[in-house]
Amino acid sequence: MRRIVICLEVFMVMLMAAAPEAQGQKMRPRDYGISFGVLAPGSLNAITDVPGVKVGQVTLRQGDTINTGVTAIVPHEGNIFQEKVPAAIFVANGFGKLAGVTQVRELGTIETPVILTNTLSIAAGLEGLIDYTISMPENRGVRSVNGVVGETNDGGLNDIRGRHVKAGHVAEAIKSAKGGSVAEGNVGAGTGTQCLGFKGGIGTASRLLPESSGGFTVGVLVQTNFGGMLQIDGVPVGIELGKQRFRSEGDVPKEDGSCMIVVITDAPLSVRDLERLALRASFGMARAGGIATNGSGDYVIAISTASENRVLHSSRQLVEDRRQFRSDRIDILFQAAVEATEEAIINSLFAAETVTGLNGRVRSQALPVDEVLGIMRKYNRLEREE
Repeated sequence: MRRIVICLEVFMVMLMAAAPEAQGQKMRPRDYGISFGVLAPGSLNAITDVPGVKVGQVTLRQGDTINTGVTAIVPHEGNIFQEKVPAAIFVANGFGKLAGVTQVRELGTIETPVILTNTLSIAAGLEGLIDYTISMPENRGVRSVNGVVGETNDGGLNDIRGRHVKAGHVAEAIKSAKGGSVAEGNVGAGTGTQCLGFKGGIGTASRLLPESSGGFTVGVLVQTNFGGMLQIDGVPVGIELGKQRFRSEGDVPKEDGSCMIVVITDAPLSVRDLERLALRASFGMARAGGIATNGSGDYVIAISTASENRVLHSSRQLVEDRRQFRSDRIDILFQAAVEATEEAIINSLFAAETVTGLNGRVRSQALPVDEVLGIMRKYNRLEREE
């Protein structure tokens, strides 16, 4: 009997380690009447509102020691290596380990899914991307892969030195990627993250442009693990909750982690304008209260999935035509990126649940939603009560 119990326990640990998704709080800020900006969200209010975009997540949890995982963002349903997507990267603060950045800046394309994980699992992320890419029949002759892997440090809640994320988890996240709703909070790469004094995680949001501006979609996914003072729709929630930094002279808060922001749009943007779009997304992080602290690695990856502007890995054409959204009409896309990033960050906090990590020594509390709603009500920021 004892052997059976032990086997069952091992089996349950294996199931938890391979769990692709986990459920956080079901109510999002919008469900409570909190709004962000002036543009309308897409039907899912998620990065997957952009046609063809898929997200896959693998969550690794074991007791109060392992809290980490992988989040994969797949830009389109084809072979990404053979049909690369225009992309740009903006570095708000460079204390991080974003793999693949120099080739993206040099060529203006991304040729793999984007992987998010923890700091010491960058190598596993690259290995998984390479395995995935060279396993495709169309890529049998490929001898170079520029994998894009972002990270934040979840070592406060996770046994990060154990390097529990493996290449197989990365491949699983990619293969399980799908459209539709995206799990938020303590899932995937957000399982062990902390943000603005509370439990952080994965968050997502989107904005739909009116038909007069092309009807394009801007989607954002974030991995939140950064510091500052929480603001929601301009309300100083962090201060109201007593999470105020620099309260007195000589107050030196601990260094905070990082934030990864992935922005995807189906608008046909040039690489130059994608970089400008990425920069604006960082303003959404500032709106939520982030200050890009000294020890924070804050990166924005911006991608255009417009099919007519994809870059073929090989072609006989000497000159290719490109369709381009006019730069002097781009302000509405900037607005969309700012709003969606801010909302995605707050969504990650609303969805996250309290986690105890590092053998019970560290406890990261979930955002106290009821108290937050009371504060928002005090500032007349709830559009409706449900």
